[in-house]
Amino acid sequence: MGRVTARRRVLRVREGGASYRPDTLAAEEPMEIRVGGRPLTVTMRTPGDDFDLAAGFLVSEGVVHAAGDVAGIRYCAGATSDGGNTYNVVDVVLAPGTAAPDASLERNFYTTSSCGLCGKASLDAVRTTAAWSVAEDPLRIGTEVLTVLPDRLRAAQRVFDSTGGLHAAGLFSAEGELLCLREDVGRHNAVDKVVGHALRSGLLPLRGTVLMVSGRASFELVQKAVMAGIPMLAAVSAPSSLAVDLAAESGLTLVGFLRGTSMNVYCGDERLETVPVA
Repeated sequence: MGRVTARRRVLRVREGGASYRPDTLAAEEPMEIRVGGRPLTVTMRTPGDDFDLAAGFLVSEGVVHAAGDVAGIRYCAGATSDGGNTYNVVDVVLAPGTAAPDASLERNFYTTSSCGLCGKASLDAVRTTAAWSVAEDPLRIGTEVLTVLPDRLRAAQRVFDSTGGLHAAGLFSAEGELLCLREDVGRHNAVDKVVGHALRSGLLPLRGTVLMVSGRASFELVQKAVMAGIPMLAAVSAPSSLAVDLAAESGLTLVGFLRGTSMNVYCGDERLETVPVA
């Protein structure tokens, strides 16, 4: 839709002088997610892969688990006073027999691109019961494979090259093959877009895969991985204490500070091969 980036005039100051020139920015717009015509939440996101984002959000919330749970997804016309379509309102129609979201999930204010938990009533509310267990997933992966994932993720970030302002989430096989990549101003949105793509393709649960993210590993990202049946989450930056706790409780392997040939494995180290421990 050509709305992933925007151009703005900036004053660029460099040693020896300054000049005005256009700059490319990552676009950020609100998107309202409705279920059966009923508003559920509003999130700030980078336009693109919006249907994946809506589907992935519903997976993370435990509303849907398979492609057959969703009858359809569409943009809502009439979102403006003149009846136009802003492409910022998405309605998900659930299949017959799929329960609508509980009223407690409704968020009465918007979710920022940096915080996907805003509006939750309590911490317990986000400890959603997953449809699949990742604890018994037989994934095994060599450290030499893990160490190449950040570079492969970065190399696939097309929009980041022009803006420098987007997070990325990539789904990889145990052999290091990139299966899906999504970018967004919000790290949680990027993950939802990956999970939503998997749901719509009939690929859940995502057994034997690694989710690689470009930023830190928060509690919410661990929850999203668990809800999608992903057994390993790797991040280039630090996890939070609550993220480590949830990963340990769920049987998920959590890797942080994955940079170059070094990494910290916070839990689930039995899935890593070729690691001599002193």
